[in-house]
Amino acid sequence: MAAVCFCGDWLVSSCDKKLVAVHTKDSREPFVFDCSAAEKKPKDAKTEDTSSDGGTGADETGSDKILDLAVSASGKLAALTDDTKRLVLFRCDPSWSCVSIRWVVRRCTALAFSRAEDELLAADKSGDVYSFSVKEPQKEGELKLGHLSMLLALTLTPDDKYIITADRDEKIRVSRLSSPHNIQAFCLGHTEFVSALLIPSAQPGWLLSGSGDGTVKLWEYESGRRLQSLDLHQLHETPSSEEDQHKKAAVCRISCSPDGRHVAVQCERVPAVQFFSLDLEEEEKLAPLSRLMLPHCPLDLAFDPQGRLWVLMESRDAPLQIYTQRGGGWECDAESPECSRVAEAFKPHWGTLEACDGAESRYEHLYKVDFDNMAAYMQKKQQRLEQQQQQQQHKKKRTTRSAGQEANKKTKTEAETRS
Repeated sequence: MAAVCFCGDWLVSSCDKKLVAVHTKDSREPFVFDCSAAEKKPKDAKTEDTSSDGGTGADETGSDKILDLAVSASGKLAALTDDTKRLVLFRCDPSWSCVSIRWVVRRCTALAFSRAEDELLAADKSGDVYSFSVKEPQKEGELKLGHLSMLLALTLTPDDKYIITADRDEKIRVSRLSSPHNIQAFCLGHTEFVSALLIPSAQPGWLLSGSGDGTVKLWEYESGRRLQSLDLHQLHETPSSEEDQHKKAAVCRISCSPDGRHVAVQCERVPAVQFFSLDLEEEEKLAPLSRLMLPHCPLDLAFDPQGRLWVLMESRDAPLQIYTQRGGGWECDAESPECSRVAEAFKPHWGTLEACDGAESRYEHLYKVDFDNMAAYMQKKQQRLEQQQQQQQHKKKRTTRSAGQEANKKTKTEAETRS
């Protein structure tokens, strides 16, 4: 999984098996963490893996690929989880260091820090959420809650009152963090898996969600009331391959600027970013602003503390670009000294992007599969009728043949009697 985010002035990128952190303001030494060279699982570690349908997985070794990356609200902490079921905690201030490596029960799909930064929540592919202590970095995780299907996104409210989880079966669940068995509300309305969640910084009572159905929805999450729904496909035709024309582009990232004025939405395999504005007073609270066309499909995006948009793209020549708002639109800062400094620091590690270029869809296996039961029934019925007709015809032929043989036998007997 390729991702970018900010820990203060540190730009953090994960791609394939490496995490790379580069300071955007000062010429500091980049921090690099390679999962393939990290601590291996102890033989007595209590871990087990299950497939998304609940079966036991046979692969216990993993590929060391990073599955998710999270940073705390203050930018002082970061964490990653990988395919080998590591959960790695980092301290980022004043300098980067690895605090601990723990082991999760099953491969994780999403991470999130509490706003108090005392616990790290990890959602896994079996639908469970575990809580890991930050103050006790070696302590094992505790089970918080569970869904009946794979979890894909996870976030916490700014006051740490609620934990919001989204799963493959289109459900968004709002639970009390202190007692997760108490469900506050469900936000229901998506028709495919829910793949992205975001609470806007300027509107802490609202929730934005993105889905494989190609829509972005706005919710009042405490009541579960839907405020608005926008179909990205109707806003702009999204190019797709022939095999994907029957599906809408899945929303894979929703990001908000620090001042809460702009929301950027990224869809998988679409070389563009859709911008929205949020306004509490307007009837259309989520209003489309503009569409930024990109030279390549984005792998991930993030706003920096100054409100500029950094985009990681499928490009070996210039995979990282900065976009700044000017005159109502977004323009590329091709000559930005910060971008040049960061690009130079990232250059030795850009080879890992090749593992992400042209990769298969992350969500391909999550889409619903439609079965036409009536067509299958009618086809089987027609086959049965044809078999019955063939049997009747065969029986009729046998009856006719037997009658002919009996008549011949009778005629022969009469002839012998007369003679």
